[in-house]
Amino acid sequence: MRDALYDVLDPDLGVNVVDLGFVRDIAVEQGTAVITMTLTSPACPLTGVMEDQIRTALADGAGYGVNDHRVAWVWQPAWRPSDITSEGRDQLRAIGFNNF
Repeated sequence: MRDALYDVLDPDLGVNVVDLGFVRDIAVEQGTAVITMTLTSPACPLTGVMEDQIRTALADGAGYGVNDHRVAWVWQPAWRPSDITSEGRDQLRAIGFNNF
């Protein structure tokens, strides 16, 4: 399932949510994928957009042994720039962000 989430992009940056460090955990509970995520701010208005992308990315849930999913948004611990993977840093540099 984590591989499918590489197709989910932060709408502002165009970088995937895995490499940005937004995906904290993925678990399966009674056939439901529970994706624990955070964002840079709890006030981010784009959670719905990302949830729609996740729904699309996981549309073939049978391939993952799940029949449903839900996103559990968490804000502690707070997201930090150090959560970005090295691949995410490369992607950010490619679009002009050089302070990582």
